[in-house]
Amino acid sequence: MKSKKNMKNKNSTVWGTRFKNSTSKIFEQFGASIDTDKRLFEEDILGSIVHTQMLVKQKIINKKRGKKIIDGLKRIKTEINKGKFSFSKKYEDIHLNIEKRLFSIIGKDAGYLHIARSRNDQVITDFKLWIKKSSINVVKNLDNLIKSFLKKSESNIQTIMPGFTHLKNAQPISFAHYLLAYIEMFKRDKKRFSNNIINLDECPLGVAALAGTSYNIDRNFTSRKLGFKRPTSNSIDTVSDRDFVLDFLSSAAICATHISRLAEDLIVWNSDIFNLIKFNDRILTGSSIMPQKKNPDPAELIRGRAGKNFGNLQAMLTTMKGLPLSYYKDMQEDKNLVFDSYDVLKESILIANELIKNLNSNKQRMLSLANKGYTTATDFADYLVQKKNLSFREAYEISGKIVDYAEKNNKKLDELNMDEIRKVKSDLNKDVMKVFNVKNSVNLKTSYGGTSIKNIKIVLSKLKREFK
Repeated sequence: MKSKKNMKNKNSTVWGTRFKNSTSKIFEQFGASIDTDKRLFEEDILGSIVHTQMLVKQKIINKKRGKKIIDGLKRIKTEINKGKFSFSKKYEDIHLNIEKRLFSIIGKDAGYLHIARSRNDQVITDFKLWIKKSSINVVKNLDNLIKSFLKKSESNIQTIMPGFTHLKNAQPISFAHYLLAYIEMFKRDKKRFSNNIINLDECPLGVAALAGTSYNIDRNFTSRKLGFKRPTSNSIDTVSDRDFVLDFLSSAAICATHISRLAEDLIVWNSDIFNLIKFNDRILTGSSIMPQKKNPDPAELIRGRAGKNFGNLQAMLTTMKGLPLSYYKDMQEDKNLVFDSYDVLKESILIANELIKNLNSNKQRMLSLANKGYTTATDFADYLVQKKNLSFREAYEISGKIVDYAEKNNKKLDELNMDEIRKVKSDLNKDVMKVFNVKNSVNLKTSYGGTSIKNIKIVLSKLKREFK
């Protein structure tokens, strides 16, 4: 008969004390998260060092032992940074991989590190620290993208193009005004990521598995040392909470939506039919069969990859929707989703930046297209309201009639003469002709937020101060 000692040793995991059999190999592979969460090594080591400092401060372990643990953790960090650390699926995750290595470096004193904590609060602390750092990085990349938009806007203030609704020519706008619209979107994205940092700024470390701990720990000390504003208030909620993950994934998905919309516009406008913009060859690709082709593949890729950001958010929502309190292994999937969303979004922002830097507007084509589609018809209606005291609906009807006349006679509105205009309304003066000029139309839109050149210059000046 096998001895109890031999039976016990069959399972060599940290948690294997009561397990008589070794872990199934297929489950060992399936359940391990080390291939994903090894990205958290810096946060995990930092959290362990601060936790050790707190244990020493509270006299839960002595200074000598604490220094031994901290020195060992610093050595492990150096090993990982130099690529000399061996990660093993046998030890499941980043926490146990580091702990096992610590045992091999300092011996049994490593066992004191896990006093008053669990992997449950440990992983959330690591993950919150990582998401804080990554959110800051996203914000910096968005700042750079916004600066590129500002630079491109400055060189296109006087560039007149058609604004579109339903992809039909609607009203004349400045191309700069169009570019500034995306700055507003990315500013909201920045705010979302910044707000997420505020919302997650509570330290989980010290709530242990779900109930807290009987040790006399100082969670305020731990929170301050790790850069959190305060400790979390409820131990059950702490280990159950993945709102900060959903917030990050949601912000990433919304930002990806904005980038995808930008890519769609650029792809359409770069087409031979629209021909409103051109890209530098350095961000275009060719065809394996058609030698004439220059394709905007980077824009198409970021448009396509937005789907990953959407899918990761949906996957996390689905994971969380049915989980009772408190911790379940399902939550282990959160890191892979967040890491993937971060990587995709970061690349998309960088590629979007390259697209804007390498974009050139076809100013003559933009102006020509702005003059098609009777884009100043609304200006004519507004003129009738302001000069002839008509209701807008009366003016709208008259403007519609002049568009019908121009269309039947194959003319643009600015090609009509006074005799033709007076057929629609007889008491008009020659000053009416200026309303059909697309540049004049742009400059008439002086209401706050409008496309007038004056407004654009004011907005640009303000944004340049904001994004120095």
